[in-house]
Amino acid sequence: MTMPAAEISQFSQSGREPAIDLIVKNYQQKKAVTGMVVAVIRHGGPAEFYQYGVTDERHRYPITPQTLFALGSVSKGFTAEVVASLVNEGRLHWNDTLVTLLPSGTRLSTDAQKITLLQLVTHTSGLPRQPMDLLTMENVMRYFSSGENFYQGLDNDRVVDWMADFTAPDERLPRYSNIGYALIGYILKYKTGESVETLATRYIFQPLHLQNTSFIAPTLRAYPVRALGHAGDQPKLIPRGQLTPDWIFNNNMMAAASLYSSAGDLIEYARAHFTPTASSRLNKTFQDATVSYFERPQEAANLAWVTDRINDSKITYQVGYIGGYSSYIGFDKKNKNAVVVLQNSFNWSNYIGHTLLTRLQ
Repeated sequence: MTMPAAEISQFSQSGREPAIDLIVKNYQQKKAVTGMVVAVIRHGGPAEFYQYGVTDERHRYPITPQTLFALGSVSKGFTAEVVASLVNEGRLHWNDTLVTLLPSGTRLSTDAQKITLLQLVTHTSGLPRQPMDLLTMENVMRYFSSGENFYQGLDNDRVVDWMADFTAPDERLPRYSNIGYALIGYILKYKTGESVETLATRYIFQPLHLQNTSFIAPTLRAYPVRALGHAGDQPKLIPRGQLTPDWIFNNNMMAAASLYSSAGDLIEYARAHFTPTASSRLNKTFQDATVSYFERPQEAANLAWVTDRINDSKITYQVGYIGGYSSYIGFDKKNKNAVVVLQNSFNWSNYIGHTLLTRLQ
């Protein structure tokens, strides 16, 4: 999240705002990124957009604020807010445990029986990022040379079987977990009878008029001209800038990583976290999302989001990495600033959005 020292000097001095074009074009060239888009809200004003490059070298559709990108784990923020909406309606409760959230007869270890819904949503359950087994390792190793999805094992309903042998760590610190969010996907389906797409459409997409956002991307009108994913820092054995396969989920992992959206939709979604909407129910949900349930100066755990204390403000944000994409969304509630950065290349460096938000303070 920290900009390299060699690039800091390219920002304007004397407290002036950063030169977005200079920073992004330098990044795009250095990382061989085919397409990027940056969206900015300054102190509650209108959204500004900065778009660069094309969707891919074959089709060369220009990147626009409406171009679709895969968001990876930014999906979790929407899913967590769907859960918060159900909690606020009384259909679920934060202290519900896996004993009641999963079907009767599900084999659960003693530690798994104690995991609560709130712990799953805030990544404080103690569950690891993914199963640490031979099959997962084989899939990860194959990914380095193929770019293919290695989370298919969490997408089916056998994900609950992994809970039979779970042993909790001695200390319950926030620990990022795709297993936890695959379980949430399973729980939503089991407890409501509806998919995360249906729930998110009702609770978030429709109230905010998000026309370019879906957990089922092929249903979106802009899908045929989407930004295609490219190799960057990952996969390690594929040349940088080469096209990579789409990661497709059809079941529980949809809740964790299946969302596609555009900068235009995401920046207004970010705005709704500090500017009240016409829906009091949705406002309550977004207020809940900014509460830190595990407080610390950096990466305090919210509902999927995390919060950093910077200067006299807080920056609440998420990052996402999937296939050939990297994404960032963040906002400063106090100063009503927000930034979205989307790129169709998998690069761990995600400092542009965070640096912009910090300077906008």
